[in-house]
This record gives sequence, structure tokens and C-alpha cells, in this order.
Amino acid sequence: GVIAAKLSKTNKFGLIGPVPAGDGKLHIDGFEAGIKATSPTANIAKTFTQSFSDAALMSQAAQTMVTNGADMLTGTSQAVTGAIAVAKDKNVAWFGNQASQASLAPKNVVATQVYDWTPFLKEMIDNTKKGTLGGQVFIGTLKSKVLVVQYNPDYALPADVKKLADDTIQGLIDGKIQTGVK
Repeated sequence: GVIAAKLSKTNKFGLIGPVPAGDGKLHIDGFEAGIKATSPTANIAKTFTQSFSDAALMSQAAQTMVTNGADMLTGTSQAVTGAIAVAKDKNVAWFGNQASQASLAPKNVVATQVYDWTPFLKEMIDNTKKGTLGGQVFIGTLKSKVLVVQYNPDYALPADVKKLADDTIQGLIDGKIQTGVK
């Protein structure tokens, strides 16, 4: 959200999720918190399509947001392919979630919050070797490096914006920045 707020020329943003629950809602809420922290007067449109798989609904939501001036979009679920196609077609920025989406629109995807399960897998293997078989809850965070922000090397992100993003990530890890998102 911080990057989007710095890059936007319209101060209008579109956030699209499947349902207002779980990690999808956390992504949308966190992205919104980053926008508001950086641009308190931002105009933020949010839509939950009630579907994890309907790419046409995601596309329609993105089209409406872009028609209303949004030049920065994000979303979550496998249906975001519809919204990414709109971002590519209308030449607006896209911020991904879950897995890198840069290959879908190399000139439009700015960055993606990627889930890297490696730290969890290593801990599970270590626990198994010690005889601990389950019974634990793992919570992925930026600090645990399960959530990783991957910048798209094909997107020309200004150095000052990348530094602000990196500083924000470090502030979230250190606890110096609190989003209030739970």
C-alpha cells in the first residue's frame, strides 16, 4: 500500500478480494493501512466478489475501479487473473499476493507479497527429527520470512519508493510500525 500511494497519480486505488475473511481480508486491510498511512486523503474502493474462482467478476470489479480513476490495483485469490488482465490492458499498476504474478503482466506488476513456506517446512522437519509430530500452529509473517515482498525486476520502481517500502517492511518486522490489522 505504501508503494502504491507513492506511485499513484490519481490517489485512487482498487482493492479486490474474494470474501472479507482470512488471509485475503488481511491482505486487503494491510494494503489499505499502507495507503492511508502514506496518503490520508486517498480514495479507496474495495470489493469482495464472494468467489475465489470467478475471474470474470474480478475483471468486472477492476474495470469499474479503473473507469472510476484507480491507477493502482491489488487483489487476492486465484481469480485475480481477471483483474491482472485489466491492469495490463488499461496500463495500471498491480500489486500481487500469494505467488509472483509478474509473468502475467511484466510491465504492470510492481511487487508481490509471496508466501514462502520454506521456514515452516524446515521447522517441521527439525521437529520431526526431535520426535515432535504435529500439535503446533505456525503463523507466517514478514519477520518469520514466510511472507516476502518480491519486487518485479521488469518494473522501474524509483529508488526512493523502494527504500520507503524496505524501511516500512523493516518497521513492521521490528514492531516500530503498527498497522492495527488483525
